[in-house]
Amino acid sequence: MIELGQKGNHSHPQPSPFGDLPVLAMSGGDPYIRALMRTISASESNGDDPYVLLYSGEHTHDLGQHPDTCILIQTEVNQGNCSTAAGRYQFLTSTWLEKASLYHPNPNYQTEQVIYSFAPEYQDQVTYQWLKDEGMWSIDILERLRQGDTDEVLRHLSDTWTSLGFGIEDNSMTPYLTEIYEQILAEELQQTQSPVDHLH
Repeated sequence: MIELGQKGNHSHPQPSPFGDLPVLAMSGGDPYIRALMRTISASESNGDDPYVLLYSGEHTHDLGQHPDTCILIQTEVNQGNCSTAAGRYQFLTSTWLEKASLYHPNPNYQTEQVIYSFAPEYQDQVTYQWLKDEGMWSIDILERLRQGDTDEVLRHLSDTWTSLGFGIEDNSMTPYLTEIYEQILAEELQQTQSPVDHLH
């Protein structure tokens, strides 16, 4: 099972030619999904502290809930619109609220609203549960990863995370994501000292 409240070391265990590939804040979980999460963030939020990253490279340090800051898009794709993307997985506010309502382990129920903490471990756990939920995707992501079908998984996720190689916003990391995944997976498997725990 996934353990919360134990913040991971946000530095990668060894130097990487691809820059910062920080470990997850959450503990536990399947190493294949954990490696996929780190690969997504390598492209979506590459840096040494991706959990506080806003769209365009700005940062927030209030993670009590999703920051919901709409920042003007300067790139050609969607230029003139604004984006609320935030955190390690660049959740839009609407996407975070939807997925947190399904997967957040510790919602804060208040009189007129529910507050979902955007703390690093909760960003991780919501993403982990979402990726493992077969009902949310047209493929079994975990099974495909175990079969080595990394490109197919990235293709299926590209409508959600558009920098994964089959979407509309490739960047300098995009061509290397399969290689990055393999490197991170080797690290995650090496760190797995006991049979993989699954969420119940």
